[in-house]
Amino acid sequence: MPDDFSPTEWITTAEASELTGYTADYFRKAIKRDLLRGQKRGRDWFLSKAEVLAYAERMKRLGSSKHDPWRTESRRKGDGAE
Repeated sequence: MPDDFSPTEWITTAEASELTGYTADYFRKAIKRDLLRGQKRGRDWFLSKAEVLAYAERMKRLGSSKHDPWRTESRRKGDGAE
């Protein structure tokens, strides 16, 4: 997390949960899997509010295709999908 921490730009996992409908545990797992950036301050995890909203919008846009491992955006170079 940047040194210029701004409480208006960073939110807790509980606040992210209220904004998006995903659980706080889901956000902690997303941080662990490097799907979202997060920083632990004390006992709480903080996430960028803009990044959380963009992630939620992206998942909404993908709909059920977010579970398709063959979708173009899920392929990474080196995963045999060249």
